[in-house]
Amino acid sequence: MTTSAADPPVTPFGTDGTDGQNGAETVAVPVPAASGAGPWIGMPRALIILGGMASAVIAIAGVQAIAWLIGPAFMALIVVIAVAPVHGWLRRHGWPGWATTLVLILLVYSILLSLALGIVLSVARLATELPTYASQADGLVASLTARLAELGVGPEQIRQAASSLNLGSLAGVLVALLGSVAGLASNFVFLLALLLFLSVETGGAGDRLASIAAERPRVTEAIGHFAHGTRTYLVVTTIFGLIVAVLDSVALALLNVPLAVTWGLLAFVTNYIPNVGFIIGVVPPALLALLSGGPELMVVVIVVYCVLNFVVQSIIQPRFIGEAVGLSVTVTFLALVFWAWLLGPLGAILAIPLTLLAKALLVDIDPRAKWADALLRASAREPDDAPVVVDGDPARA
Repeated sequence: MTTSAADPPVTPFGTDGTDGQNGAETVAVPVPAASGAGPWIGMPRALIILGGMASAVIAIAGVQAIAWLIGPAFMALIVVIAVAPVHGWLRRHGWPGWATTLVLILLVYSILLSLALGIVLSVARLATELPTYASQADGLVASLTARLAELGVGPEQIRQAASSLNLGSLAGVLVALLGSVAGLASNFVFLLALLLFLSVETGGAGDRLASIAAERPRVTEAIGHFAHGTRTYLVVTTIFGLIVAVLDSVALALLNVPLAVTWGLLAFVTNYIPNVGFIIGVVPPALLALLSGGPELMVVVIVVYCVLNFVVQSIIQPRFIGEAVGLSVTVTFLALVFWAWLLGPLGAILAIPLTLLAKALLVDIDPRAKWADALLRASAREPDDAPVVVDGDPARA
């Protein structure tokens, strides 16, 4: 059988509603797609998983390469999100746009400068305080080396241990650390500039989200959940940080540990590092307690920190944070390790907000990824979805 160019093409059965031979009209019967069919038809699922893992490794390597940019940029975003409700409150009470923007800029600058000043002062005061205890440190080193000799440690190993415990070397390390902090001035200027631009554009965030919601409502909803969860996390962490700072300062003052208020401020800052922040905050006061009062006082300080900080920061606070932001305690701990490795110390401080953003972009906006939310959330049962975006403005949530 031959056909001419004018003849209609013969089609397979059921693809155009006819049988393809005699033109009789038929009913098209859909054929079930094979399992896993889609854009990767015929490709084994194992290869799809390996391809996704390889892409994730490449993306993570790229993020780590520009961590110097992503860390400060996200820090600026979190600070602006934290104070965004102030901007909305002022606008609803009739403040002009320029005045609300000015208040927002002053507020974010004061928060950032206070945190940076607290960290720098803590390191600087410790570096200047340690040399005054040089004689006490030499006595402790001498008693420790004598104890090691009694236990049968060789003279050469003792000399190496004594040199490594030299207080001057420790003070030099702290001074070098302070210098490295001061060397971040260029990044700090970048951060301040970015905060300025973000603060100026905060007034138009609601209109931007409304435009996105017209085309992608799930994206706007996910962004709203991220902003709401981030602010809730910051509020809870700040409240517990103030509690821990006051308790630590009072306890250290009663124990006559030098610079008690400074170490309380350090405990407040390290409280933003989930689960293990108190370990970082206990090192300076324990060291000064060892030099000023001996091993007994150091043990007392460590015990007090463990009772106060460990119970509050590692047992009570994570449960409140998990309920507030919807992440399990295990996820928060793994997020801390991952983001600290990826972005450094700033990643440890921003671990929870970064995880909330990743969850919003990778899980919340995709209905097919709902199974992943069951593994990430704090509650085993699915919570009731409540809108957190009001009129396209997450600041009013």
